[in-house]
Amino acid sequence: MSEKSLLKQSREMAKMAVEALKDHKAEDIRAIDISDVSVLADYFIIANGSNHTQIQALADAVEEQLGKAGHPCKQVEGYDNASWVLLDFGDVIVHVFDKENRLLYDIERIWRDGKMIDPDEL
Repeated sequence: MSEKSLLKQSREMAKMAVEALKDHKAEDIRAIDISDVSVLADYFIIANGSNHTQIQALADAVEEQLGKAGHPCKQVEGYDNASWVLLDFGDVIVHVFDKENRLLYDIERIWRDGKMIDPDEL
């Protein structure tokens, strides 16, 4: 697959993740294109939920949506605690926080060299 095709696939995966988060009422959804600043992934998707149950439901929804499309999750961290759940899909990494931990870790600031993208325009 060409680099352009891989980036298009990553963008589609990011879009699916955002849609799953929206469908389950995630708050403050952000997308950061980090493809030019890191080999870690192409996109970070960041959102928060209002409580542990919702955070787990958001993580489940993203994992199910991408899994159905043939993109299995490679690793999940923090699911049981549900204050910060990280879902690693390879080229797309999804972070679902509670409000307190989102402010504390401030992923958007750490990755400010990436390109912020309006999630509706993915």
